[in-house]
Amino acid sequence: MSTDPVHRQPNESLNQLPFENRHSPSNGLLISFEGIDGCGKSTQIALLKEALQTQGIPVQVFREPGGTSVSETIRSILLDPENELNPVTEVLLFSSARSQLVTESILPALYRGEVVILDRFYDSTTAYQGYGHQILSPKALESIHRLAAHGLEPTLTFYLKLTLSVALERTAKLEKDRMESMGDSFFQRVIEGYNQLSMQEKRFVTLDANREIMEIHREILQSVHPRISSLNSAD
Repeated sequence: MSTDPVHRQPNESLNQLPFENRHSPSNGLLISFEGIDGCGKSTQIALLKEALQTQGIPVQVFREPGGTSVSETIRSILLDPENELNPVTEVLLFSSARSQLVTESILPALYRGEVVILDRFYDSTTAYQGYGHQILSPKALESIHRLAAHGLEPTLTFYLKLTLSVALERTAKLEKDRMESMGDSFFQRVIEGYNQLSMQEKRFVTLDANREIMEIHREILQSVHPRISSLNSAD
């Protein structure tokens, strides 16, 4: 985002900010992790959180959809196998959960100068609902993302790239929720969506998720540490 952030005190109501003035605060760092289930996002998020906390850096981790009471309620609707949801309904529900998470949890943490790590953000909606379900144009999705994210864009997005065959092998014994039961052709399109995003978005850091866990972790730290140093020098 090229527009300068609005500087507000932490106790001011972020819900009262006009949409066009909501942007990523310069004193925090927003990092997202993306990839299909089985790629190792949760493991790498936990390792990064621990590494940053060891250095005394305040870190918040949120999952999507979820992270707030309202967002978790929406999550239960989205993932319940008993619910038959229209793909457009999916987009709007995911976006509603995201909007609540951004205003209630993410923005306040960023204004406090904390690092926020997200287990999925709007790139998941582009990959799953856009490419997977093949609904809505990229332009339409972009408008929805901008509205639901209140102008926020991650500084870094780590894409853990994995083939469908390996992902299916890793998740074979796990119970599937509604989204995880969409079928192989759906997930192949999701992977193609992520691959396209990784070539289009400069903030994407693509990581081979077949590699050893700590090798991936070290590469993530190499990308994150310069950003942390920049934050510290700005204080």
